[in-house]
Amino acid sequence: SIKGSNRCFINDTPVQLSVVKQIGDLLIDLHGQHDHQSLLRSETHIEFLDEFCDIKNELHDYEVARKKLLEALSQLKKLRNSEKNLKEKLSLNQFQLKEINSISPEKDEDVKIEKELNILENSEKLFESSSQIYSSIYENENNAYDILVSIKNHLEHISKIDEDFNLKLVDINSAIELVREIGDYSRDYLDKMEIDPSSIDALRDRAGAIHMLKKKYGGSLENVLSFKSKIEEELSLAENFADKIDELQKKIIDQREEVKKTAFIISKKRKNEAKNVEKQIEEVLKYLGIPDSKFEIRFEYENTLESETFVEVDKKKVNVLSNGIDVVEFFISTNLGEDLKPLVKTASGGEVSRIMLAIKSVMAKTEKLPLLVFDEIDTGISGRIAQKVGKILRDLSASHQIISITHLPQIAACANHHYSVQKETNSDRVVSLIKKLNEDEKVVEIAKLLSGEKITQSNLDAAKELLLVAN
Repeated sequence: SIKGSNRCFINDTPVQLSVVKQIGDLLIDLHGQHDHQSLLRSETHIEFLDEFCDIKNELHDYEVARKKLLEALSQLKKLRNSEKNLKEKLSLNQFQLKEINSISPEKDEDVKIEKELNILENSEKLFESSSQIYSSIYENENNAYDILVSIKNHLEHISKIDEDFNLKLVDINSAIELVREIGDYSRDYLDKMEIDPSSIDALRDRAGAIHMLKKKYGGSLENVLSFKSKIEEELSLAENFADKIDELQKKIIDQREEVKKTAFIISKKRKNEAKNVEKQIEEVLKYLGIPDSKFEIRFEYENTLESETFVEVDKKKVNVLSNGIDVVEFFISTNLGEDLKPLVKTASGGEVSRIMLAIKSVMAKTEKLPLLVFDEIDTGISGRIAQKVGKILRDLSASHQIISITHLPQIAACANHHYSVQKETNSDRVVSLIKKLNEDEKVVEIAKLLSGEKITQSNLDAAKELLLVAN
């Protein structure tokens, strides 16, 4: 849009750009015009190989084992770093724990004491009010119970004359029962009440002791108890430090073996698949004009002396990488009698493009994505080799939908359908237009690729011949 925002639709339904990207990853393999340059970075070679290997589950198992190893190593490092600090705090922790244990507060005890003290400190008021309630219900001259019983008697008499009063008899019985319950509760409360000044003093002392702990260790009883648990753990750790270290070291040894086991499974699958990949890529390279090519995938380990993230292989410490323990690099020889050398050091621009196409074409045989996009796969090639590249793309189209952006007429001629991309300026904006070409327009556009904007009849004839040969 003019404002620079994107509007995306799937089946005429508006969706967010993130959704388009997610679906695109499931449907499309995009080879950009500079992607072949990634072959010149050896660290990417293992990613290309893994595209051929069915090791998703194995990589997941490896990552789980590696994560556990890293966690155990981190715990050991923290434990060793804390050793000096724990020993320095040993005496202080022992004193603080002894102080808290001498009072031994329980959860919510301060709230319970406050409630109990409130009752005891107001015991005279409670006694007086409870006595007054009991007397008002049972003992006074015009007590509530007698009045309600009298009302009940009158209602019983009236209801014999007018049955409508029977409903009120139910209400008066409920009132009598409710008043009786209040009176009985007041009597029981008075019977249980004991006013002992010494118990009040004891509770006040207890509340003061707990308040002191709260003031020193966090401001609340919950924080005091949490602090107690913390220093108990620190004391236990300090007193059993050697045992904890041994326990973690044994765990690390076991976890290293688990990482090693899963890494070897991945490595075995990679090496088995590598032989098949080497053979297929050599066949495609020969077809693409490198007849004496030799392609080899080599494996080695990254040894380490300093890192703790290692497994032991043949008595050497091997670095544990994010995708296994293999370091993979492609080696190639493009001329007869030449030694194999690292691809990153020997391949020319055109060779790299053809090697990438070979990898992509071999990969496509097992690729589950239905759409493959090649953006200028023809970099560094021309003529007869371009025709062969077009033939490979055409063969791939038997099992995949292929979209190829190209400036080479030999490749364009191999397509079943052609589109022309043009740019126009409209209201100070550049607009890209994509037009599907008919048969005559195909000839014209391929002729332009052959000769430029000025087209002669011989150019048109050559374009027709190219289309005829390609198809």
